[in-house]
Amino acid sequence: MGKYLECYWNGFACSRLPTMGIGRERLYVNQLSQAELDELSNKRPTLTYGQAKQAPPSDFIPAHVAFDKKVLKFDAYFQEDVPISTEEHFRIRQVGIYYYLEDDSMSVMEPIVENSGIPQGKLIKRQRIPKNDRGDHYHWKDLNRGMNITIYGKTFRIVDCDPFTQVFLESQGIELNPPEKMIFDPYTELRKMPMRMYVTPSSFDQLKQFLTFDKQVLRFYAIWDDTENMFGENRPFIIHFYLADDTVEVRELHERNDGRDPFPVLIRRQRLPKSFVDKMKTFPRCVLEISNQEVLEWYTVKDFAVGKPITLLGRSFFIYDCDEFTRQFYYEKFGITDFQPVDVKKKPPEEVPQIIPPYNGYGFLEDSLQNCFSLLPQPPRKNFIKMLENDHKVLRYQVALESPNPEERKRQFILSYFLSTDMISIYEPPVRNSGIIGGKYLGKTKVPKPGSTTDNPVYYEPADLTIGATVEVFGHRFIITDADEYVLNYMESNAESFPATTLQSLRDHFAPRRMAVQAAESQSAAGMGRQELEEVVKQVQEQLKHHNYLSNSSMREAFLHHDKDGSGFLDKEEFFALCNRFNLPVSNALVNKVRRQCGQCVRSLAFS
Repeated sequence: MGKYLECYWNGFACSRLPTMGIGRERLYVNQLSQAELDELSNKRPTLTYGQAKQAPPSDFIPAHVAFDKKVLKFDAYFQEDVPISTEEHFRIRQVGIYYYLEDDSMSVMEPIVENSGIPQGKLIKRQRIPKNDRGDHYHWKDLNRGMNITIYGKTFRIVDCDPFTQVFLESQGIELNPPEKMIFDPYTELRKMPMRMYVTPSSFDQLKQFLTFDKQVLRFYAIWDDTENMFGENRPFIIHFYLADDTVEVRELHERNDGRDPFPVLIRRQRLPKSFVDKMKTFPRCVLEISNQEVLEWYTVKDFAVGKPITLLGRSFFIYDCDEFTRQFYYEKFGITDFQPVDVKKKPPEEVPQIIPPYNGYGFLEDSLQNCFSLLPQPPRKNFIKMLENDHKVLRYQVALESPNPEERKRQFILSYFLSTDMISIYEPPVRNSGIIGGKYLGKTKVPKPGSTTDNPVYYEPADLTIGATVEVFGHRFIITDADEYVLNYMESNAESFPATTLQSLRDHFAPRRMAVQAAESQSAAGMGRQELEEVVKQVQEQLKHHNYLSNSSMREAFLHHDKDGSGFLDKEEFFALCNRFNLPVSNALVNKVRRQCGQCVRSLAFS
């Protein structure tokens, strides 16, 4: 810039004269500038002939320098709807619209009013405001008094401007509209006026009510049925009505182990509204308290009765009983004597019949049935006493298969009945060159009788297994042809547990066999001779007497215990087993002699 120095002021470049010259010589401030020198050199002299020279054009001044800190201010307002209030339907908010000439930007400011509850201040920050959808922006030529301007969806009414704005617009040739009167908010002006109070004299004396009914409380027993909601239930409550000030309190009854937090008060002591005025629908009850202006009627003592529901703050309570003081009060005040309590106990639900599905054939019937009773089936209970008493007790029968095929009829089977579990197993002894592989025919299982159902199964018992009887095992029919002698001995020892027909059939079957045994015994005794028998007995007694075994009572009890039928005879195997058990001091030669002389049975009287 020649002799001028460039500096910045408020963010804008400006020029100033230098203060130091060449050689750091100080320059005085009253010296002429280059512009002044140019002006003097081009000044037309009055005494000089000829055409005068034109002065150079003035320096260019940018708009941001020419219009710096120059702002147009317009007074305006806009109307805002108030849908949630019953006292005002709209609100007038006064604003100031500022137009900055240096960069054609605008801002909208609202004066802050204390305790207004409205966010005020800068409504629209300083920026260029779009005018339309074509990209145009508002210019100061578009602003005038008495017009509407829409900024971001809000319509502002410009009513006036300040004197600087008026002078500037008039200097630019714009004709201003006459100013309008500013509109004020009606609700704000109403709040400035003192409210008139209308107090109607009443004959009701609250002090007298308090002194008369102080500490007198009506107690009602109610129940809240919340079963319509998820996880709802019937919950008992106590409703207290205080006669001193007509207030109501609701307290919850807690039971032991009810799983609820110990909060006894559901509704604190207060006056409860019964009905509201019509405009109460838009009243913000969640934020403001309810006063007498919003309530049309409050709950009184007349609204409570036994056997009737009552709605308190949206909850429906059913009053089913009250205390004795409440009954006496209603009788003296209103003459009511009907206080029949209502039974609100929940009736037990009807039992749904449990339908057992049909048996599918897998596993035992009792085991499969447990799947119908619980998700985690438990094994069926067993009769442990029966299992201990009948452990290792098995009744064996010889059966033949009933079949139209003669080869099948020749097959012989062993049917075993286990007394401890009432189960049956069938085994086929292998026969060489028969063409049939023997072995296990049926595992241990309970066999139901023909005609029994899965709902009420009837299984085979020892009483059903008689000689010549037919046993149907899962569609195969077997005929009992023979039995073990232990079967007859067991049934005779427990004759009271078996029918006489079953026992008699076994006796008839074993009668010929027993007669043959007795005949063999008599022949053996006759062949031995009376004298030889007495000699053997005498030798045994002497050896026992020598070792003091004749007075052994435990040995006597053991022989008598094994002689269950009382016949005086023991099986040879049982006899020698008892001898080995008691370690009898008898020589081996004598024992072998007794073994040779004895037949099938041994008489036990020799040791008695």
